[in-house]
Parts: sequence; structure tokens; C-alpha cells
Amino acid sequence: MSRLLKYCLYLLLLLMTPLVIYVYLNIAPDKSVEELSQRWGHEPSQFLNIAGMNIHLRDEGPKTDNEPIVLIHGTSASLHTWNGWVDALKENRRVIRFDLPAFGLTGPDPKNNYRIERYAEVVIAVLDELKVKKVVLGGNSLGGHVSWATAVLYPNRISKLVLVDSSGYTFQLKSVPLAFQLAQHPLTRVLLKDVLPKSLVAVSVKNVYGNPDLVTDELVNRYYDLSLREGNRNALKARFEQMSPGFLVDKLKTINVPTLIIWGGKDQLILPKFGKQFNQDIANSHLVVFKDLGHVPHEEDPQATVLAVKLFLKGNKWKQSY
Repeated sequence: MSRLLKYCLYLLLLLMTPLVIYVYLNIAPDKSVEELSQRWGHEPSQFLNIAGMNIHLRDEGPKTDNEPIVLIHGTSASLHTWNGWVDALKENRRVIRFDLPAFGLTGPDPKNNYRIERYAEVVIAVLDELKVKKVVLGGNSLGGHVSWATAVLYPNRISKLVLVDSSGYTFQLKSVPLAFQLAQHPLTRVLLKDVLPKSLVAVSVKNVYGNPDLVTDELVNRYYDLSLREGNRNALKARFEQMSPGFLVDKLKTINVPTLIIWGGKDQLILPKFGKQFNQDIANSHLVVFKDLGHVPHEEDPQATVLAVKLFLKGNKWKQSY
């Protein structure tokens, strides 16, 4: 019996050694905002004290634009996800984007509140700080949910909506990025508290792209670095715990502003059928599907997708999906 026990312990040690080495090699402590800002918070970034947070924000384009475009990113993303659209829009339009609480350089909400109504409240607080009365509001994934929830809760502040692969309905995810799965599991949250393999981030980003070959090292570095912003990992856990799919869905039909719905035909996170559902539930809406793009079409092919936005802002529609 003693020999068998020794053998089992030896076998367990043999099996555990590679895991211990892997964990050790992938220890990733938090990084300070000051350190991360040198790379990801340069001009035209600014940090404004809004809603009890130092919100990372960029405000570009002509300040004479009375109806700016405000763009809201999705879970684990940042304002940088809109770089391509902003480059194409800022010559003629004022474009405002910021890192949501729990993400990017903004970091945790001191109230530890990551419910959709709180996010909508933060959007309005940003508009009030910038003295903007009415905006074109657009968002991707979680940012889409924040956008249409803001239109429901504060209808007098929104003139148009742009929803890009938006969340909000109750649904079963078909393909969940591994990083999201680990963040939601109680055991792995404890075991991997200060561990974040860059390879895991790469796999998760590729999971939301229609063509994974478009994911560059620079893109992975950005997602990885900003995930390490002090407090973001714990905030992400709280965000998942407070998720409320289906919240305010019964109010979607009250939205009457012109709405553009953009969807990636290869979205495996939130299936294209939900784009059609938004199109049905929002009366004054138009759906454009980009068949070869995934969950973040604005990031995968900003040049093509922003053309649909430009037409929409002029009051025109794309006649077909691409």
C-alpha cells in the first residue's frame, strides 16, 4: 500500500509540474494607469472626472458639430476599437468615445455597479460633462446594449442609433471566448487570479473575428495590456455576475429614432438572427449584414462598415447586405 501511495504521489507530481511551470510563466500582475497610458493613453486622450471615475475619453472632430457621434465599445474592449471609424468620420463630424467602467484605462466603478442602467447613466454623465444635449449613439456588443438602453431610458438625448452586433436579448452563446469562460468560473477565477497567458487573449480575440488571420500581434497586445489595468479583472468578474440579458427588451418597441443595425454574418458569439430580431423590434430601423465579418465588424473592416454609417447619417440606406 505504501509503495502504491508513493507511486500515485509521484505520478501526481509528474502531472502537476508542467501546470505549475505554465502558471509561473504566465503570471501577469496588474499594471498602473500611468504605465499603460504611455502607450494607450496618448493624445488625443484625456481623463475626465465623471461619475466618480477618471474616465478615459477621446473627443475629436469639429466642436461646432451640434449633434456628435458617440461610440461605445464592447466587453473587454476599449475606445481603440473604433480607430478606423473615427479616422473616417472626424474630418466632418465630432466623434466622442470613451472606455466604459471596468474596461480600458477607465477601470473599476467605485460603486461596483455594472448593470446596464448604470452604464446608461454614465453615458448621460459624459454628455452632461461635455455639455452635449443630443447625440448619434452607437455601440458594439455590450456597447450596443448600453446604446439602445440609453435610448429607452433617456430618449430625449438620442437622435439616431447605430447597433453593431448588439447584445441585449436572452440567448445561448454559440461560441464563447475562452477568456470569458474562465472569468465566469468560480474555481478558475481563484486559481488564475494573477495569471493571464497572452496566448489565451489571442485565442479569445480570434474567436470573435470572421477571419482570424486579421488578428495582429499589435491588436493582441492592446487587448492584453488593457486587461491588466489595475482592477479590471475583478471588475470583469463583477460585470459577468451582474449581467442581465433581456433587461429592457420589452421596451425596444418604444424606440422611434432612425436606427442602423450592422451585423457580421460570421458572428459566432451573437448570431445574425438577433440582428433580424432588432430589425423587427425597432420600427424605424435598417439592417446591413456583412457576410464575411464576425462579432466586431467595425474593427475587422472599418473602411467597408463605416460606409454604411456615412450613408445612414445622410438619410440613405444600403439596398442590400454584403
